[in-house]
Amino acid sequence: QVNLEESGGGSVQSGGSLRLSCKVSGYTRSEFCMGWWRQVPGKEREGVATLNSDGIIRYLESVKGRFTISQDNARTTLLLQMDNLQPDDTGMYYCAADPAVNKCPVLTGTAGGGMDYWGQGTQVTVSS
Repeated sequence: QVNLEESGGGSVQSGGSLRLSCKVSGYTRSEFCMGWWRQVPGKEREGVATLNSDGIIRYLESVKGRFTISQDNARTTLLLQMDNLQPDDTGMYYCAADPAVNKCPVLTGTAGGGMDYWGQGTQVTVSS
């Protein structure tokens, strides 16, 4: 059974930084698409950053240059370093995984429908 567990959310002021972690367990396939999505109540979920086992990384346009997605060497933890946070970055952040490698480039910026596995989310709040 695949399990994703996010941590690292919190409240910061504009310009601050946070580092989100997603611990991945039970995922045994070498091929993957993984990423971070965020959602604000009343708005559609949007894909913030994705990476796949081919090494392709994609970012939502509004976070380019501020967010960095990565994995640890063991590929058990997905990370999202968020710098220069802005109030518009506020939301519940979810990590997701799927064995279909090609989903990642396509689903960045979208609601991520079709991703097989999701975590419970971690809240990020940025105040001005």
